[in-house]
Amino acid sequence: MPLNNPILDAALNGISLDEIKKEMGPPPWARAVVLADHVSGVVICQNPGQENDNHCHDYDEWWAILEGEIDWIVEGREDRPVEAKAGSFVFVPAMTFHLICPKGDGPSVRLAMSLPGTGHMHERPDRRATITIDR
Repeated sequence: MPLNNPILDAALNGISLDEIKKEMGPPPWARAVVLADHVSGVVICQNPGQENDNHCHDYDEWWAILEGEIDWIVEGREDRPVEAKAGSFVFVPAMTFHLICPKGDGPSVRLAMSLPGTGHMHERPDRRATITIDR
């Protein structure tokens, strides 16, 4: 039985993509599914043409594309966008500018995984994030 937590956590809670889509309604939206000291997971849904701004992070970020099609314009390979569709994985290293461009005939859904942190940065940070995990 789900615990009805808004974010999955160590209580072994679970939620399906269909439940999230029903809860959130029409795009655009973003819904955290994992938020811990060392990891963040956010499901993001956008319509074609609803681009993110060109930005970077002080941490690595990767995505699993669950539905639809998305192009990533990544710094250093602007002339060759990463063309991703359902079942694809995309990785962008820390301090690398990127622009996310949903395309196709319908909404795209992706799972973004990263460190919890500063979010979109429009100026390159001086250094990468520092990670400390106590054991």
